[in-house]
Order: sequence, then C-alpha cells, then structure tokens
Amino acid sequence: MTEYISFQDFKKIDLRIAKILDARKIPNSRKLILLYCDLGEEKRTLVAGLAEYFKPEELIGKEIVVVTNLQPKKMMGYTSQGMLLAAVTNGKPVLLKPEEEVPPGTKVE
Repeated sequence: MTEYISFQDFKKIDLRIAKILDARKIPNSRKLILLYCDLGEEKRTLVAGLAEYFKPEELIGKEIVVVTNLQPKKMMGYTSQGMLLAAVTNGKPVLLKPEEEVPPGTKVE
C-alpha cells in the first residue's frame, strides 16, 4: 500500500536539472559511477548505481533530474551530493530528463 506524504512534505524536496559534465566508473565497484554535474550556480558530484547499464561516456552531456537537498552520503570513499531520478522498467533504469534542453539548475515544479 502507498504511504502518503503531505503536500507540505513534498514541497521540501528540491528537484533541479543538472547537466552531466563528466562520468567515471568507481574503481573496485561493479555498480557505481561518479558523476560530475553542473547545477547552474554550483557543481556537484553524484554517486549512482548505473555502471551495469551505462558506460560512463554515454552519460556525459545528458541532462537529468536531481534531488538536490538530500543529505550527502559517502560511498566507497566518494561523497554523493544528491540523487538522480530514474524510472525502472524490466529491472533497468531509465533516466528522467527534460523534453527540451533547459539551463542547469532550473527548478522542477
């Protein structure tokens, strides 16, 4: 059963468009890729479990939707400063992206 949150709780989530500037496989990890992202006024690193589905070079230049106000988390020695959003179909992630190019840092509402 779905657990509902209030609209006030939803409004706390800061979703922004980020552009992936660089991507590298994290050494000694089968699943993790380190993403260097442009969020407009700042650059951030994200750690994402995408390595089984994407080559790092396939991700460079893509625009993605990121939760920017998630508490940073350290994984395998790298700090993830947000979380990208993806749909999962047949066990594979499909990155959520804007229909047309928008400036990095654009708020998603």
